[in-house]
Amino acid sequence: MDHLIAAHLIGQQELARRLGLNVTDLTCFAFVLEAGEDLLTAGDLAARAHVTTGAVTGILNRLERAGYVTRRPDPADRRRVRVAAVPEAVTRVEAVYAGHYRRLTALFADYSPGELAIITDWFTRATALAHDYLEKLNRNDPEEEC
Repeated sequence: MDHLIAAHLIGQQELARRLGLNVTDLTCFAFVLEAGEDLLTAGDLAARAHVTTGAVTGILNRLERAGYVTRRPDPADRRRVRVAAVPEAVTRVEAVYAGHYRRLTALFADYSPGELAIITDWFTRATALAHDYLEKLNRNDPEEEC
């Protein structure tokens, strides 16, 4: 597991470099993509990335300057902005990830639907554990076991 995590961390760094971003900015862009048409606010993005709203402002400034996102006024509350992906940036990012996703798709094809259900369950539960661990780390409570 440690080797898989390390390989993905190093891979993310390399992909971010190729896209002219850092890993945190690329991760935030991925959250914007994941949200799709349900555009995130800066606060939503800060919460997902576990950064302050001040830090997310810097992230959004860099992503906007690099042509990855635009900020749009929230139609329900003009004081807030929503973050939208720039279509050309989506195309660039998808192209960089295409080969990896093709190989993953081929790998998943080796498994039965029942096996894929178990793999999906494991990743879902492991992701929840990782988020819980991150929350504990962020609380920085010396009395709480991480």
